[in-house]
Order: sequence, then structure tokens, then C-alpha cells
Amino acid sequence: MAYKLFQQSPSLLFELLTNTPNNAEAYRFDSVAVKEPNGSASLTVSPERSRRAKFEIDGVFLPPDNEGVGVVYFCEVQFQRDEQLYERVFAESSLYFYRNRPRFSDWQAVIIYPSRSIEQSDIYPHRTLLNGEQVHRVYLDELGNIRQLPLWVALMVLTTVEPEQAPTEARYLLSRASQETSERASRAIIEMITTIMVYKFEILSRAEVESMLGITLQETRVYREIKEEGREEGRTEEAVSLIIRILTKRFGELSEEMCLSISSLPLPVLEDLSEALLDFAGLADVQVWLEAVGK
Repeated sequence: MAYKLFQQSPSLLFELLTNTPNNAEAYRFDSVAVKEPNGSASLTVSPERSRRAKFEIDGVFLPPDNEGVGVVYFCEVQFQRDEQLYERVFAESSLYFYRNRPRFSDWQAVIIYPSRSIEQSDIYPHRTLLNGEQVHRVYLDELGNIRQLPLWVALMVLTTVEPEQAPTEARYLLSRASQETSERASRAIIEMITTIMVYKFEILSRAEVESMLGITLQETRVYREIKEEGREEGRTEEAVSLIIRILTKRFGELSEEMCLSISSLPLPVLEDLSEALLDFAGLADVQVWLEAVGK
């Protein structure tokens, strides 16, 4: 979830730091893969080592290419305890920096935790880096009152808020988004908050989500994707595929008979189904709806 926030607003990373580059707004977010040095090929490599021959770095913030060498930032968002997190992060970061040395003048690493209780317990071997200027540890529950934080930072903190408090804070952030951001950014924030709440409360009905957030799901991406694909002339097949994927994700595998019933629906009826499926609580509701349409 946090990486989706970075994709929407890469400069969010620098709002978490005290010292930021002057060109922070020009940084771009990416995920990269980097192979281990070729020198390891002369050694006997175990199957496990072979599987690890390529590091995947999920959060890399790259300076603009047109401004010469710059500082690369590595980011790790860690919501579960990993007792070898620092070993992995520093190995990946150092290797990537080594392989791309001409492109960068320096590197920084940012580790984001929901709280200190998740941090790796044995940090002694990394004391120099952790106490220096290159590694920044961020604990979301220590950033302060969620209502006083920059909006995009507040969205990240929302992932750590207790379920009892989350609906109130989510509605507050939705209100701020409508006042402080453009229409496009506001839509992105609606989708982010909706996704966060779904993760927190698992499967929610349309009525529950609307009641909780005070919005209609017609404003969210899932609804718009169905409508946009279904309305395009000649895109009936894509609309059928999307509806079946969403139903399968919510309720499990559909029977062959049900898939055939959906596939046989004309485009206007598929549009109706794309709206109705948000109210379904199970496959039994889908079947009832299909039978009613077929009468």
C-alpha cells in the first residue's frame, strides 16, 4: 500500500526526512532488479543461492537524468518483523550503488516502520550506518497527530491507525482531499483510502463502505473500470472478463454455468450487472440476479 502512495506522489518520501534535495519534486519512483557480480559465477552455487542471484529492490527514488549525477534513495516499508532486514537492505543498496556508481554521487536509505516494536532486534552489527547520516528510520506512530500532518503523509499514517479510529480519520482525510487537492489528486486519494479501509476491514459490502466513508463507490476505480470498459462499443468481451474477475476475487471460483450466463448478456445488461455486483454478498445473490434478468 505504501508503495502505491509513492507511485502517486514520489516526493512523499522527502516529506518524511529532515534534509531533502533541492530537486525533490523531480525525483521518480521505481523498483529495480540487480544481479550479483559475475565473479560469483566461478564458485559452486547452491540452488538457494541461484534463486537469490538477482536482488529485487521495491523502492528506489532516482534523481532526474538531465541534472548530472545525484543522490539515489532506497526505501523499505516494513510492517512485519524481519530479523535480517538490515542485512538485506544494505546488501541490495550497496550492490545497486556499486553497479551504477557513475550515475550517482551518494546513496541514502529510508526504513519505514509502523512502530519501533517491528524493528529488527539485533542492530549492533549495523550501528555505524544506523547512527550515521545515510540511513533514516521512520516510525509512523511517532510522526504526530494524523490531522496535522501533510496530506500524503497522513495517508501513510492511516495504515497504522486502530480500526476503531480509522473510519473517523479516513472521513477527515477525504474532506481535506476535496479542499486541498485537484480533482485528479482527490480521486487518487479516494481510491487509496478505500483500499486502506478494505485491507483493515477485509470484505465490505457497498452499504458498509458508503456508510463508513461517506462516499459512493461510483467514485472509485473498480466501478469506473467496469463502466468505462463496458460502455465502449465492441468491448463486451472485456467487460465480461472484468466482471468475472471481480466476482471470482470476492466470492471464489464461479461455476461454468454462471460464467456462460454472464458471457451471454448484452452490453447494456452487463453495465447494470457492473453496478449491481457491488451490492452482492455472495454467489447466491449473483444467481438470483441472473435468473431475474433471464425471465
